[in-house]
Amino acid sequence: MTELKKIIVTGGAGFIGSNFVHYVYNNHPEIEKIIVLDKLTYAGNKANIAEILGDRVELVVGDIADADLVDKLAGQVDAIVHYAAESHNDNSLKSQDEFIHTNFIGTYTLIQAARKYDLRFHHVSTDEVYGDLPYREDLPGHGEGEGEKFTDRTPYNPSSPYSSTKAASDLIVRAWVRSFGLKATISNCSNNYGPYQHIEKFIPRQITNILAGIRPKLYGDGKNVRDWIHTEDHSSGVWTILTKGVIGETYLIGADGEKNNKEVLEEILTEMGQEATAYDRVTDRAGHDLRYAIDNTKLRTELGWAPKHTDFESGLKDTIKWYTDNKDWWEAEKAAVEANYAKSQEVLK
Repeated sequence: MTELKKIIVTGGAGFIGSNFVHYVYNNHPEIEKIIVLDKLTYAGNKANIAEILGDRVELVVGDIADADLVDKLAGQVDAIVHYAAESHNDNSLKSQDEFIHTNFIGTYTLIQAARKYDLRFHHVSTDEVYGDLPYREDLPGHGEGEGEKFTDRTPYNPSSPYSSTKAASDLIVRAWVRSFGLKATISNCSNNYGPYQHIEKFIPRQITNILAGIRPKLYGDGKNVRDWIHTEDHSSGVWTILTKGVIGETYLIGADGEKNNKEVLEEILTEMGQEATAYDRVTDRAGHDLRYAIDNTKLRTELGWAPKHTDFESGLKDTIKWYTDNKDWWEAEKAAVEANYAKSQEVLK
């Protein structure tokens, strides 16, 4: 494999992408240049990487669907790590244009450039492309049997405009590998948590609600299960695949962190000194998937990866502390985020 010296990280000023940029910057000095290509939409924030901008990290503000810009940057690097995406399910139910443009057209633009310059390409995707799973108690193996977690062999069954555009982007990457020899791998990851996550997302929304004196909100009965992974573990998984993965293969990244939304919210409330019941139930989101769960066996056994943050409670405490200590990072947006949610949520009695 070509030795990597210079890389592009798309979406590198967003939540997961910026954490990857920090991970590479701090752990892999052999990478001489990290070009962050980010449109700086509401979900991107220059402040996420401001402290490391300099000789090794450069921010280019631009659209991944801008073919001329992408071509110019691709000619300077050895690899593209593609994080950039519109990713909020609720937003995808209101307007789909941005999701098609970024998630599909943007990915197409990037793989065409990677093909032209014969670059290593890693495509970061989501477990939501697989749809959802039954609750553990409804399964013969209670969530641990064959076919009871997502694997790279699970058929695609996306249930939202967001997940369908991510599924489409996965498929064109695979087609370009087969048709044109694109040197690509794909990873599908479970739900991330940690610093720099936009406050529209579940965990930071609840934390910042409490900090702002707003009652947290829980969709429906809160039984929907997510498989939580600390974003640093996601970063190490992507790096492992980028440097050790087999071209054309798909790897699932997860940390065996299944918890339902009600459990997570109650843990947040308790950790922040509130009553565990001090929240409002609101009308559920349309098409809300029941359960996600990742089987990470392939990544563990074939590439030797393992998560470091296996204690969810400890990781959650660190995340709460980050949002508590960095109110200037999120406070200005809080009112607008809650106003947007209020348009589609009704408190249940």
